[in-house]
Formats: sequence, structure tokens, C-alpha cells
Amino acid sequence: MTADLMALVLLLAIAAYTCAGGTDYGAGFWDLTAGGTERGKRPRWLIDHAMAPVWEVNNVWLIFVFVIMWTGFPTLYQAVFSAMWLPLALAAVGLVLRGAGFAFRKVVRRLADRRLYGAVFAVASLVTPFFLGAAVGGVASGRVKPGTEASADAWSNPTSIMFGLLAVAATAFLGAVFLTGDARRFDAPDLIAYFRRRGLLSFGVLVVLVVITLFVASEDAPHVWHGLTHGAGLAFGIAGAVASFTTVWLLVRRPGGWARASAVGAIACAVLAWGLAQRPYLLPRSLTVAEGAGASTTLTWLAFVTLVALVIVVPAVVFLYWLDTRGDLEELTEADLRQGGDPEDGGTAGAA
Repeated sequence: MTADLMALVLLLAIAAYTCAGGTDYGAGFWDLTAGGTERGKRPRWLIDHAMAPVWEVNNVWLIFVFVIMWTGFPTLYQAVFSAMWLPLALAAVGLVLRGAGFAFRKVVRRLADRRLYGAVFAVASLVTPFFLGAAVGGVASGRVKPGTEASADAWSNPTSIMFGLLAVAATAFLGAVFLTGDARRFDAPDLIAYFRRRGLLSFGVLVVLVVITLFVASEDAPHVWHGLTHGAGLAFGIAGAVASFTTVWLLVRRPGGWARASAVGAIACAVLAWGLAQRPYLLPRSLTVAEGAGASTTLTWLAFVTLVALVIVVPAVVFLYWLDTRGDLEELTEADLRQGGDPEDGGTAGAA
């Protein structure tokens, strides 16, 4: 019972990271495709302002995923990281380079350096979700089993490639929807239209990739395909489709908070559909939840820690997201700092 509960918590944590981190990856994707310095100046300005308050905190969900895996399901952790060490290592390098690029490009003064760090940030935003998706695809296809050695086939097979492309398209869709809402918040009608078009385009690409992936999975990942077309997996898949089309409708009519919520719901439902399609396996056809679970005492303490995180960490993170959507986390400008008076001139600037 505890093992099933923690497996569900693991799946929910993966869904949370996919939505929260995926939005940032999507913003990086649109940064990459924004064009040259002048053409991409306005979109990149919005991307910087939208990401700055929350981009670091999104990795909390990724850390939570790792903690649950290596403590609650050590056999799963060992199998996945042994067979998929290369794509996961590339994703980790991309994660580090992405953060460094985003941070450094805001503080360097030379234009050439800004371009360099901006390119690192943007390319890493494409590479990281692709390799994470490819690793998930390798698991879904049943190529990862306890004792499996690392091989190119484990993550370069048809299912892995399609999952990687799906991850990139999903993050692009999320990023465009959120940036359209941010453009509305910043009262930038040109950017509302700009990112709305890209949201609709990425949705079209996503639909095509989903259809292709289902055909590929029917041959290459039959267990997951069966789960996606029956029972709970099918139910969440349908819910995700409904939420996706709702997002498009809202995006066209009035982009904002509801469009963001439905977009997050769509991607979260897709992740839950995949996870539930694998039941009762952690690794399809080779490792069940019961077989991969750690000691009962460890699982009990892990459930307790999860409860503590649910009470303390989750509300804090949600509150941070809420403040961000309200625009309360904007960086102070020089004018804001001078409103109360400049310490160097005795407050005369504020009086003026």
C-alpha cells in the first residue's frame, strides 16, 4: 500500500516538474527562435522578465523526483541511471549550462558575451527536455530492465526519439501560453499576438507528434500503448486532449490565468496518462511497483517526509507562483529605488 502511494507521489512529482520546468524550457525555446539581436529584442525582454523570479525554484520538483527514486525505489533508480547515464548526463550538463547562460547574460556588459551566454541558454533549453524525454521513452518502450547495461538503443530507439520531440513541443506550447499571458500583464499587445501565434503553431505540431507517437508506440511499446488506449490511461489522455483544446480556445479569446491553468492541466494529464499506462510496472514487463520498492520502514519515513513537504514546501512554492502571476516580484527599477529618497542626497530626489 505504501509503495503504491509513493509511486503515485513520484508520478505527481514528475508531472509537477514537467509543467513548471517545462514552461521555462519553452521560454528558452522561443528565445532560441526569436531571431537576431534587433528582431528578437522585444521577445527576449519579455522572456527575461517572465522567467527571472521563478526559474530557479522549478528545480525543487526535479530534486524531489530524485529523492523519491533513490530512497523509495532504489532498484528503479539503479536501472534507469545505469542504462540511461548518457542522455541523463547530457540533460544534466544542459541544465547547468542553461542556468549559467541565463544568469550570466543578464550581468555581462559586452554584446558579444551576451550573445554567447544567450545562445548557451537557448540551445540548452532545447537539448535538456529532449534528452529527458528520450530517457522516459526508453523506459516506456521496455528497453530498461534491472541489470541492463548502457547502450545507444536504450535511448535512441523510435519511442525515445518521439518522446524527446514530444517533450520539446510540449515545453514550447507551455512556454508560449505563459508568455502570452505575461505579455498581457505587461500591456504589450504586439507580444500578445507574437506569442499567441507561436502557441497555436506549437499546439499543431504537438498534435501531429502525439498521433505519430501513438502509431510508433503500438509497435515499439505495446504495453504502454495498451495502457494509453484503455482504462485510466485513456481517461487521462482524453482529459488532456480536452484541456489542450480548451487552452487553444482561451488563447484565441483572452489569454491569461485560465489559459495557463488549462495548459498545465493538459500536460499534467499527459504525464499521468503515461504513468498509469505502465501499471503495475515501474519498468514495463520487468519491474513492478512492489518488486522495485525499498524497505517498508524507508517507505514509511519517505511518506512522512512527503507529508511534511506537502504542508511546508508546496504552499510556499504555490505562493511564489501566485505572487509572480500578480506581478509582485518585478525587479525594482532605479525610479522605484528613488521614490523614497536617495540616501546620497538626503532624500531631495524623492522630494523633487
